[in-house]
Amino acid sequence: MSSMRNAVQRRNHKERAQPEERKKWGLLEKHKDYSLRAKDFAKKKAHIRLLREKAGARNPDEFSFGMVNARSKGGVKQADRGNRSMSHEVVKLLKTQDQGYLRTMLQSVRNERRELEEGLVLGVDGVGALKSAGLKQGGHMVFVDGVEEQRAFDAGEWFGVEEGDGMMGRVWNRRRKGSTGVAAEEKEVLEDVEDGDGGGGMKRKKSQKVQDAEAQNAKDEAVWQRRKAKWQDQQLRKLEAVKQKEEDLVTADQELELQRARANHQIGGVNKKGVKFKIGQRRR
Repeated sequence: MSSMRNAVQRRNHKERAQPEERKKWGLLEKHKDYSLRAKDFAKKKAHIRLLREKAGARNPDEFSFGMVNARSKGGVKQADRGNRSMSHEVVKLLKTQDQGYLRTMLQSVRNERRELEEGLVLGVDGVGALKSAGLKQGGHMVFVDGVEEQRAFDAGEWFGVEEGDGMMGRVWNRRRKGSTGVAAEEKEVLEDVEDGDGGGGMKRKKSQKVQDAEAQNAKDEAVWQRRKAKWQDQQLRKLEAVKQKEEDLVTADQELELQRARANHQIGGVNKKGVKFKIGQRRR
């Protein structure tokens, strides 16, 4: 009989959901949730009852030697963490050393800020203009045998480049001496050619080689401008961070100076009762 009952398809059990108007209260509590909550409440209630019984059975004359030096705040015992108070002279010495360290760091930060400001020339509109000597472009290193050879070294002769055409500053795609082609054709671009009967001149078209050279130069210039703008933005952000660090160090140095003056009784202050006093007046 039981096997026949199990063979029949039964309707799936579905739990009732939270009504739409009570969705703000969360999921609908089921019986198993109520059972867990009731067991937890009963456990806490039994524990509180046990603590009350212990408190009621305690001896009012109970004494322990640990109670002599024990302190409490708001009903909570304040344990000793092993800290020992320092003398007034030791505190002043520590503040002097801290101030010396702060001033050393402040001088270092000021030098760093000065170097960054020298590398960036701030314009009228607030946009930094990059100094030509500030941006690293890379370079070539040539090793020689001595000082005399170093003084007599000719970079144009070594690399085979004309020094006057601006190619020496590059580290790539230098135009060699005696190379005809791009240099000669660049001079012929857009020059007027007189015809035989004295008529109007006509413009010569640029060769493919000249066009490729101009396209490569424009590409190199665009890459250089992007690198320059990126470096400039990085330097400006670094400068702002260094300025903020300098301001923080100045504030800390002024606060330490104020604390030292108070420790040496050079300025007034506020006593424990909140009353302000000045030097030369009796502290009430």
